[in-house]
Amino acid sequence: MPLIKSDYQPSFIFRNGHFSTIYSAKLRISPSLIQERERVTLPDNDFIDIDWSYAKKPINKVAILLHGLEGNAQRIYIKGAAKALLEDHWDIAAMNFRGCSGEDNTKYQSYHSGKTDDLESIINHILEKDYYQEIVLVGFSLGGNLLLKYLGERENIPKEIKKGVAISVPTSLRGSLESLNKPENWPYRTVFLISLRNKYQLKMKQYPDKMLASDLKNMKTLQDFDDVYTSKAHGFKDACDYYKKNSCNQFLHNIKAPVLLLNAKNDSFLSPDCFPFDIAKSSKYVFLETPLHGGHVGFHESNETYYSEKRTVSFLKDLK
Repeated sequence: MPLIKSDYQPSFIFRNGHFSTIYSAKLRISPSLIQERERVTLPDNDFIDIDWSYAKKPINKVAILLHGLEGNAQRIYIKGAAKALLEDHWDIAAMNFRGCSGEDNTKYQSYHSGKTDDLESIINHILEKDYYQEIVLVGFSLGGNLLLKYLGERENIPKEIKKGVAISVPTSLRGSLESLNKPENWPYRTVFLISLRNKYQLKMKQYPDKMLASDLKNMKTLQDFDDVYTSKAHGFKDACDYYKKNSCNQFLHNIKAPVLLLNAKNDSFLSPDCFPFDIAKSSKYVFLETPLHGGHVGFHESNETYYSEKRTVSFLKDLK
């Protein structure tokens, strides 16, 4: 029964979910991190950029980090996790999803919450180096859903993949959308929508026959974006079909590698069905921790170290 009692107790001001979310994304001092970029050509001749960081001594284990919606490998939460893992002697492969590394990708499709074939391509690329004997996956928000779906939808995964950590995960995409549509979450969804609309407008130059100015004009909500672009570009009927087929909740019971799912109860991005208690109770592999506080990727302890970073390191150690 892998339900974990959390001992996370932040200082008073960080018990406010919105404050911890915004502070951690915008005000926390970004950890210092050296990153070296590698461009990987995908099977369809598009590309993904990996930003590598290396432990002080040569090591044969690597953590693949997966960012959230409209994030990248330079986000503070990625750098914070990378720094903590480097100090625990892991190499880091921080994956930038298609179109998220500062340069538009070449294909009509880009990335989405369940696009596990791209993750599989990156894992295969790393395995082809014939160097790493142990791989762990660490995902945030959208990247956490992607990680959990990858582990649960495949009958077999490479033997080198040992564990996973998924933080602030919208395990129900429809439920998370409904939560983001609440009035209190207007700032977050507005920021997401502006960024997504900007990318759509940029990609219109490449695909003017598929991406219309009239569609952009009518794109008023996140669901509009998923109806107009995400679903069409990636083979789904509409946004609802996309949410249904890519929510990781339905795959959790199939996971056969130990994973930690860390979701704060005051995360305003998450709906009640993003807390899969029943699945965790019956699973040997899904470890669910639901602290009262933490907001969305906002588990502050100090600017140097976040609770989520300490838990990631300790979870990986505990299961060796």
